[in-house]
Amino acid sequence: MARITPAEAGERTGPGAEAVLLDVREPDEWTQGHAPGSVSFPLSALTAGGDLPVAARHRPLVVVCRSGVRSRDAVALLTARGLDAVDVVGGMRAWTREGLPSVREHGNGGPTA
Repeated sequence: MARITPAEAGERTGPGAEAVLLDVREPDEWTQGHAPGSVSFPLSALTAGGDLPVAARHRPLVVVCRSGVRSRDAVALLTARGLDAVDVVGGMRAWTREGLPSVREHGNGGPTA
């Protein structure tokens, strides 16, 4: 399984990049803080056989969760589907420790810094 650092994930998924950062945490975790431009797709939806969100289809996937456990599971499922997916080592915890940007959702669903 391919694994990359949060900094590498940021480079691969930044503005104009081909890859998308796929966040497999649950919705309540997502609203507490996620990487700008990332796409939410909970592991529970993936394990239930759900289709990828439109924004993540036909693109390389960089998969993140809170600590790196669920993202590894997700990468295994995604690669079994024949998709190009890599895991972010350490998840969003490592992402924030490295000082990479994150946004929170407030009551109306809009982002806040």
